[in-house]
Amino acid sequence: MAVPAAVELVDLALKATKAYERPDLSVRLEQTRRRLADPSVRVLVVGEFKQGKSQLINALVNAPVCPVDDDVATAVPTAVRYAETTSVALVREGDDPDAPPQRTEIPLGKLAQYVSEAGNPGNRAGLSYADIAIPRKLLAGGLVLVDTPGVGGLGSAHGAATMSALPSADAVLLVSDAAQEYTRPELEFLDAAMKLCPNVACVLTKTDLYPHWRRILDLDRGHLERAGVRAPIFPVSSSLRLHAAQTKDDELMAESGFRDLIDYLVRQVVGAADVLARRSASQDVLMVTDQLAAQMQSELSVQENPERVEALMAELNKAKARAEELKRNTSRWQITLNDGVADLQSDIEYDLRDRLRAIGREAEQLIDDADPADVWDQFAQWFHQQVATAASANFVWAHERARWLAARVAEHFAESADVVLPDLQFQDEGMARKVDPLTQPEVEKLKLGGAILTGMRGGYGGLLMIGLATTIAGLGLLNPFSAAAGLLFGAKTVKDEKKRLLERRRAEAKTAVRKHIDEVVFQVGKDSRDMLRRTQRQLRDHFNALAEELATSISASVLAAQNALKTTTGERDKRIRDLKAELERVEALARRARALVADLPAQQPTPVVAR
Repeated sequence: MAVPAAVELVDLALKATKAYERPDLSVRLEQTRRRLADPSVRVLVVGEFKQGKSQLINALVNAPVCPVDDDVATAVPTAVRYAETTSVALVREGDDPDAPPQRTEIPLGKLAQYVSEAGNPGNRAGLSYADIAIPRKLLAGGLVLVDTPGVGGLGSAHGAATMSALPSADAVLLVSDAAQEYTRPELEFLDAAMKLCPNVACVLTKTDLYPHWRRILDLDRGHLERAGVRAPIFPVSSSLRLHAAQTKDDELMAESGFRDLIDYLVRQVVGAADVLARRSASQDVLMVTDQLAAQMQSELSVQENPERVEALMAELNKAKARAEELKRNTSRWQITLNDGVADLQSDIEYDLRDRLRAIGREAEQLIDDADPADVWDQFAQWFHQQVATAASANFVWAHERARWLAARVAEHFAESADVVLPDLQFQDEGMARKVDPLTQPEVEKLKLGGAILTGMRGGYGGLLMIGLATTIAGLGLLNPFSAAAGLLFGAKTVKDEKKRLLERRRAEAKTAVRKHIDEVVFQVGKDSRDMLRRTQRQLRDHFNALAEELATSISASVLAAQNALKTTTGERDKRIRDLKAELERVEALARRARALVADLPAQQPTPVVAR
């Protein structure tokens, strides 16, 4: 792997910054070093309910780490990573992002009690995720497999919440079994995932259970082609893979389909992260060498051409003024960043509320046109899909706008600084929180027993009233007229009671819809705001550090040029030789940084969208 070579390069650059007394440049390299020391490559395994996600992870690592059973559904995200010894920890993250998460170690055999819907329904234990460490060769390169909850499906607010974790993922595996072709929520999820994550692939599971899986595979490929989604599909059988690993059967292993999937994870997912690490390390080291060389080159120019000192000092002073301007709050890039984030927060919140208000109005109209008790299951499914689509579209737009803002800030910074800007990386923290599903109001219909009692109550009043009135004509209390009135009054009372209960059911259903929309606005809106705040902090810290490094470099160049004027002729010749030797050492370091990415394909710019 190239990560050790990148680490060696960064360590060499750190020695150079210490030797040339540039601690400000060491801060950047130390951050790069920490990133390289933890080369985690996170892969989200997502999909509808009971599609075989947990069993897929078990088959990939050849160990029963994720609970699997016909009655077990995952309720808490579960991350599976590499370690020398097996361990399991339950993680709870607080509201304070600076506070460390709470970790509780448990035996692997008790994991199902905490991460399954049966043992922890609705995640009432308040867990953020479960962290499993296991010694497996597949995970040794930094691969982390994340089993996400499937309760409620992708066409629900659970699926929408998963969107907030996609930008921080290195890859996404959409799992769907061979029982049926792709559904609309799955295709919509894939379309959104392609905009947020660099690697998206599809896995068709349970091929051993469905003889017609090849037909489903062809249909799925057709759906992806028509939707414009370019993602590979891997048909696999987890059961065959586990049995083949146990019996050492190569033929059965090939039939399971896991070799192609593992090859994809190793080459394209882990390999892509390796390429990113090389590019990041190379760019950071090149920026350091550029600043070190600029400082030495300024002094060398004065030493070799003392007569040009005034022109050189004038250029350095102008550069110093521009660098100082970059550090002030009135600089253009800072104004663009602050105003841009404020505008984005307002636009994104309005967009989410506008989408959900339209869904709310349509939902209330559907409730008015039908009895919620009769159509609740179909209505809830439709409503979840609409909300999930709206929330996902809003989050995708927020992410695209954030990238667009980052590009604008970078452009404005570059207008005043002659530096090469590295790639900006935005990493979300933690796991996505899920939104509670729409709850059905507990308002029952009028049953037979209740209808009889209600009719008797109304009929008694009608019989008594008409019976007393007819006694004036000499008739008895119970006569044909009073009996007919009792029946009419009873029927009307039953009808009115049914109408009252229907209106109550509709009102309760509308209240449940509004509460669910409020919860989605709260949670999804918070995810978007958190993403924008992280973006703002990362951009601010990134460019502030660049401005500080640039100002320090120029100040050092000015001081070196001023000191060069005080040297004698003999000292000047020796200093020129020393500077050329130092510049050669710095250039050698820069050549190693360029060589680290020399064999990589040309980097394609990431498109950004302004709306």
